[in-house]
Amino acid sequence: MLLDFLDFAHEIGDDTKGKNITRINEFVLVGLSNVSEIQYLLFVLFLCIYLTTVLANLSIIFVVRFSPSLQTPMYFFLANFSFLEICYVTATVPKMLSNFLTTHKTITFYGCVMQMYWFLLFGGTECYMLAAMAYDRYNAICKPLQYGIILSKKVCIQLVSGSYLIAAVNALIHTVLTFTLPFCVNIIDHFFCDIPPLLKLSCSDTWFNELVIFLISGSVIVGSFILTMISYAKIISTIVNMKSNTSRQKAFSTCVSHFTVVIIFFGSGIFMYFRPKSSYSMDEDRLIAVMYTIIAPMLNPFIYTFRNGNVKVAVKRLMHQMAITQKF
Repeated sequence: MLLDFLDFAHEIGDDTKGKNITRINEFVLVGLSNVSEIQYLLFVLFLCIYLTTVLANLSIIFVVRFSPSLQTPMYFFLANFSFLEICYVTATVPKMLSNFLTTHKTITFYGCVMQMYWFLLFGGTECYMLAAMAYDRYNAICKPLQYGIILSKKVCIQLVSGSYLIAAVNALIHTVLTFTLPFCVNIIDHFFCDIPPLLKLSCSDTWFNELVIFLISGSVIVGSFILTMISYAKIISTIVNMKSNTSRQKAFSTCVSHFTVVIIFFGSGIFMYFRPKSSYSMDEDRLIAVMYTIIAPMLNPFIYTFRNGNVKVAVKRLMHQMAITQKF
């Protein structure tokens, strides 16, 4: 239905304000660099990062799935977050990698539509997933006796499902509004189809799109960020009032890891989507986009999980069980 509607809008957008609009069947992605000599080097670098991200997150899913000691709400969210990160990087990185190896760096019109939709879907879901994970830590630290009751399995599933639903609506709105604009040129000064670089290609006034970004994305990004900050504010207040130094240090260590991910993701997202079109700088934006679309998903498993003592113990137990199984 989405593609049919966009196809209709694409057909009728032949003239805007007296300008002849050429029907665009494909876009050219400029990528990270125009220097051909470093294309293979960038391919190897980002392929390693992509594989590390996918394998690290798959490892987390595997460990949580087969470790009885990790069947708690915290690790339920972490496993879902890991799955989300795999989808998030896969929405953009494979196409970028293929473009490193070819001189014809293009993506079809509808390929661009779907790439933007999936990227916004998974990115928006991550916003509310981070808020849900902060809420989980708030209940674990501030209401430990009620933790299992408040975050039942049903509630956890509802929080994850709600995150996807909100993000799906947000992604649909922005994708439709962006691709019903008339485009005068087809060269995207970026390495994937994102809203800011596509708005720069439009021949028409994009004030309405920018307003919708501010209002709706504000509800998604800023709204989830505020919810996350409320949880952390209450967590910090509880930690400060703890009498045991050991409990205080353990809780603080957990929160610092989570807070690092929150700042990286929300900080770069707010910078990217809450500026007027006139202030877009594609060279600067590409570097920031690399941070929140590629680097952050690679770091998240190490920040969130591999420093976690319970996960280390669970990994050792699984390895021990696998070694015993192989003997027999």
